[in-house]
Amino acid sequence: MKSKLLLVIVVSLFLSCGKDNEKKILDADGVKKEVVFNTNVEQFSDIKILRYQIPGWDNLTLKEQKLVYYLTQAGLAGRDIMWDQNYRHNLKIRKALEGVYTSYKGDKNSSNWKEFETYLKRVWFSNGIHHHYSNDKIKPGFSSDYLKELLADTNVKLEGEAFEVLFNNKDSKKVNQAKNVDNVGLSAVNFYGPNVTNKDVETFYKKMKSPNKDKPLSFGLNSQLVKEEGVLKERVYKSGGLYGSAIDEIVKWLKLAKGVAENEEQGNALGLLINYYNTGSLQTWDDYNVAWTGATKGNIDYINSFIEVYNDPLGYRGSYESIVQIKDFDMSQKMEVLSKNAQWFEDNSPLMKEHKKKNVVGVTYKVVNVAGEAGDASPSTPIGVNLPNANWIRAEIGSKSVSLGNIIRAYSKAGSSGRLKEFVNDNEELELEEKYGQVGDKLHTALHEVIGHASGQLNPGVGETKETLKNYASTLEEGRADLVGLYYLYSPKLQELGLVDDWKTVGKAAFDGYIRNGLMMQLIRLNIGDDVEEAHMRNRQWVSAWAYEKGKADNVIEKMTRDGKTYFNINDYEKLHTLFGQLLRETQRIKSEGDFKAVEALVEGYGVKVDQEIHAEVLERNKQFTSAPYSGFVNPVLVPEKNDNGEITTIKVVQPGTFPGQMLNYSKTYGFLPEEN
Repeated sequence: MKSKLLLVIVVSLFLSCGKDNEKKILDADGVKKEVVFNTNVEQFSDIKILRYQIPGWDNLTLKEQKLVYYLTQAGLAGRDIMWDQNYRHNLKIRKALEGVYTSYKGDKNSSNWKEFETYLKRVWFSNGIHHHYSNDKIKPGFSSDYLKELLADTNVKLEGEAFEVLFNNKDSKKVNQAKNVDNVGLSAVNFYGPNVTNKDVETFYKKMKSPNKDKPLSFGLNSQLVKEEGVLKERVYKSGGLYGSAIDEIVKWLKLAKGVAENEEQGNALGLLINYYNTGSLQTWDDYNVAWTGATKGNIDYINSFIEVYNDPLGYRGSYESIVQIKDFDMSQKMEVLSKNAQWFEDNSPLMKEHKKKNVVGVTYKVVNVAGEAGDASPSTPIGVNLPNANWIRAEIGSKSVSLGNIIRAYSKAGSSGRLKEFVNDNEELELEEKYGQVGDKLHTALHEVIGHASGQLNPGVGETKETLKNYASTLEEGRADLVGLYYLYSPKLQELGLVDDWKTVGKAAFDGYIRNGLMMQLIRLNIGDDVEEAHMRNRQWVSAWAYEKGKADNVIEKMTRDGKTYFNINDYEKLHTLFGQLLRETQRIKSEGDFKAVEALVEGYGVKVDQEIHAEVLERNKQFTSAPYSGFVNPVLVPEKNDNGEITTIKVVQPGTFPGQMLNYSKTYGFLPEEN
């Protein structure tokens, strides 16, 4: 144990004392005024670091604050697991780079040192040496000789492959989703041992049978698959197993959280999560997810464990992730209407009759305020989450959908309108986006998570999508959920439910934004010549490109050129709505039937290759903007204060002043894993 209490000394920070964590000061007349919260921390390379507040913190009871604190500590205790999962040398590299950063006494004004600082910050942001979004290895802007000088000057060691890989072409992709290649062998992600192949993985798991075929276990979710003397075996993430030292710390904090649970259901779920971490049992994991999904009472909720499978090229293994949430009472009440009407949306969708659920159960939707994140959710964070992922639990028990309200607000405050003005087709499109774009985005996220992921069902006898659709499973599922949202964004039902004042105008703004992003604006995130690799980027492109292609005969979406610049203008929103419905029907058919050839044709045909002329143009037009295309967050720090008896009397929220300061503190306080695991 490295720290009994989180004791942090932070330079240049805000101390959170008010309702919205804003510091109150006196003006010249002695009247209290509130200082505007500064969302921006710093910007480097293609990344912008932001802060977020925790609205409602002071309205929580001390017991609730303790629960949030313990859950946050549990999340951070597993932080290094994500680093090791991302790449086998990440922890060794991070330790060396941080050692240089904190010890170097030489010239810190040189261009080489500035490049070193930027490289380290990029590595921190990505939880490793591969870009958090493109999956490409991050290239240092300094030479290997310069790093050797730094290592020698600071008496820090980094040798062998861990040093060489920073500058060579080995392990160039964290996740390789290319067609007709050995995706496992060509992916640097540390879910598989050396010499393990696609065929090995498929053969290994084909032999595994769940005790109940109607409730398939999530085989491979919490393990590393390795080959020893030609024999495949799993190294399970659990106490006493792989990552055991960090997992024991997670369990320690989860036990404290269980002791202050808000209710019996929440406490029972935490108990099952503890048992899962101790045993590694996938049956216990399912039992936990059933209990967690049903635990909907209370003001506090959380996500913690090995969950999303986007980083596995074959979609088996879960990345470590933690998000601790406080209910946003006002917004959750407004959006609960979606959950209550989930069956209507399913019944009126364009899906084939046999692919519709007859009984959409247990879909709960909340807007929450994040109190802390770790692992796969930090520093780069989602804005909405829908869990659990197991299809049978969704069908029988239901799911929880959340929108991360304070994260979305922080993003919007930090945004810039300049890039938008560059890529909109005309003033009408700009006005629509400025007036209705934000509400459209929020509704799309809600529809995507609540209705999208909860809709549809597999045909009897069809296996899980990771088995049938393989490396295309994640992008197909995200695109399918996007299409559900798009289809219903242009529907009078939203106005009937009181969610919008003008459904058609909101729908138009949402359609404009989606096509503009899918065909152009998201390309600023790629280097020239790159294919689209990330699952969400792929789905936005194949949805948009398919709709553009299929609507050409009717000029539904028009490609226009003015003054050498390309724009995409929607001429017929009604027909685009119909096209989205047709594609939704087809994507559900692909998932329901497990049609690999069809998903391969869809994704490879529309979602992978980039129009190089448009890409070059987009990058050139984007050069004028200084705002980075990617954003992420430092986390507020929860600092407990104790009385003489060692009892927590209050917990304060402190905003960190710098990104490096938080990253270094995390490494020092939560470094529970060895460099090699």
